Amino acid sequence: MTAYDIIIEPILSEKSYDGIPSKKYTFKVVKSATKTQVKAAVEQIFGVKVAKVNTANYDGKLKRMGRNEGRRSAFKKAIVTLTDESKAIEFFESLA
Repeated sequence: MTAYDIIIEPILSEKSYDGIPSKKYTFKVVKSATKTQVKAAVEQIFGVKVAKVNTANYDGKLKRMGRNEGRRSAFKKAIVTLTDESKAIEFFESLA
């Protein structure tokens, strides 16, 4: 599994924007990814040094379409904290 297979997409929400100045970035990752795999993938893709990784599994929300009930897909979220001497991720710089 390559680094680009592990990181699916960045999560852009109000809460994730609050972490950008303190070098905390939030990503949606593959459900089977471990913290060490996420750390290696972020370091390889963005060329930064990662201090720590926090992960959380989310169940899909229950949604209704008329009478029918279904679920959104479940996902795993990773909050990546960079070291103090590491440069910021350029993708998020324009968003902060």
